[in-house]
Amino acid sequence: MFFIDPSSHDIGRSHSSSPASFTPSVRWGIGIDADDFRLSPTASSDRFTFHLLRPNSSLINGYWELRSAIFCEEQHLFEATDRDELDDGAYPITAIHHGSSHGGQVVGVVRIVEQQPRIWYGGRLGVHAEFRRHNQIGKGLIWKAVTTAHGWGCDRFLATVQIQNVRFFQRLHWSSIDELEIKGIRHHLMEADLSYYLPALERRPHELKLA
Repeated sequence: MFFIDPSSHDIGRSHSSSPASFTPSVRWGIGIDADDFRLSPTASSDRFTFHLLRPNSSLINGYWELRSAIFCEEQHLFEATDRDELDDGAYPITAIHHGSSHGGQVVGVVRIVEQQPRIWYGGRLGVHAEFRRHNQIGKGLIWKAVTTAHGWGCDRFLATVQIQNVRFFQRLHWSSIDELEIKGIRHHLMEADLSYYLPALERRPHELKLA
């Protein structure tokens, strides 16, 4: 399980390390753009895609349900709901599985929010319990989150990371800039190296109003 929560140039070093790219298509009734396949250089799979959700997306319910399952039912970090005021201005991102047995299922979530001009935070990052052995889901969610914000003019991308996940983020070109405690749990405030995360080309939606 990976958590980040703000509330409580060229990336390729070689051709083989550059993000995977695929032809746009439709799977399980979900439109897939080439950008949805852009993975961390250390994660490569066409079994999972990563989607910035628009209002009225068919994936919205799955996004909220997985967040609740992870942060309320499993981790007990929140009681009735993990939604907060940041969700009003946050952009949700999901990981979708395209295997035969779980086709179209939301298996990972994260949100990004611009809390100050050009300063973005990632939060509510989690992976479905049955898919945590797939390391590339967490990597792909982080990649999608940071590259999306970077493409929208982000100068700094920050996240609070639980202590057990700090080394994972460090391997993905994040650095620790402070230590803090949230809900009795040790965290590090960490910052992504934007020179490593290629800006995405996806346009920023003007309207959120998620259900």
